[in-house]
Amino acid sequence: MSPTRRFLLKALLTGLCALVLLVTPAAAQARSSAELGAQLARHVAAMKKSTSVIRFFDTHRWLLSDPRFEKEAALRLGIARRTLAASRATAARARAELARRREAAEQRRQLASLARSPRKAICHVFGSYCGQALRVARCESGYSVNARNGQYRGLFQMGSSERQIFGHGAGALEQAQAAYRYFVRSGRDWSPWSCKPWY
Repeated sequence: MSPTRRFLLKALLTGLCALVLLVTPAAAQARSSAELGAQLARHVAAMKKSTSVIRFFDTHRWLLSDPRFEKEAALRLGIARRTLAASRATAARARAELARRREAAEQRRQLASLARSPRKAICHVFGSYCGQALRVARCESGYSVNARNGQYRGLFQMGSSERQIFGHGAGALEQAQAAYRYFVRSGRDWSPWSCKPWY
């Protein structure tokens, strides 16, 4: 095999391995969420069955005192109570995990939304100073994360030394967070910026 073909084959295999590594965690997360939902459904069904057994013995108490049935009835009632307690505990854990996963997915969705919209990212980070920050960012960069003016970069046109101190990033959220740290450190008066929110 020629060196070029070996190189292409190696590059192709490396690419396939990288693809597998990227896709596997997402698929595992989706599968385990589905499995968790199915597990929760099984535990809810077990809880219903155990509850119906307990209710049966509540309405047929005589079975627990009749010598012909008391041993078997006590055994069945004990199993139903233990199963109900175990199923409740497991179902509670499964519900909590599903809620945690939903919350994490919502946070990822919200962060993705903020990353796509500089205005949303600025308001998310600056809170009550949103209006002022929007006016400054519009004046400094026209809301462009890629804006450049000499050493100044990003939404808030922060200089190289400020970026080293307060951070920077390619996305709107990172740039807004860095600008907010600078804004707070400078006394919340917009003094470091040539653009001011009031003109």
